Amino acid sequence: MPAKVRIQANDFDVSAEYDALKEVNTPYGAIATFVGLVRDFDNRSLDAIELECYESMAQKSLAAIAQKALARFGVNQLTIIHRTGRLAVNEQIVFVGVSSKHRRSAFDCVNFVMDLLKTETPFWKKEITASGEHWVDMKESDAARRSLWE
Repeated sequence: MPAKVRIQANDFDVSAEYDALKEVNTPYGAIATFVGLVRDFDNRSLDAIELECYESMAQKSLAAIAQKALARFGVNQLTIIHRTGRLAVNEQIVFVGVSSKHRRSAFDCVNFVMDLLKTETPFWKKEITASGEHWVDMKESDAARRSLWE
C-alpha cells in the first residue's frame, strides 16, 4: 500500500511512523518527514486551537493529494496523518512521511503535500486565546506556495 492517510483525534508516534516507512523502504535510500506543531507565533497568548472537519470529505481530499504526490514524485510510500479536536501549544497537528529513492523527491513530495493540504483540504481552525476565540482564514502565503506547484 503506497499511501496511508489518517484523520484522528489522538496523537501519533513519530518514531513508529518513521519505523513503518523504513520497513517498506528497501531498496530505496531516503526518508523525509515533517511534523507540524501548534505554535503561538507573535506571542498572542494562544491557549489552544480547535480543528474540525467533515471527515469523509477531508479523507477524500487527503487521499487525492496523496495520489497526486505519488504520481508526481514517484515515491515508494507516503503517510499523511492529520489530527482534529482541541490541541494545546506544542502539540502535534500533522505528520507527512515519505520514503523514496532519492532525497530530492522525498523533500519535494513532503513540501507538495503540505502546500496542497493547507489549501485544498477542508479543515477549519479556531484559535483560542486569552482574549477570546476566532476562526482562522487561509493565509495568502499558503495560496502563493500552492500556486508554485501549478
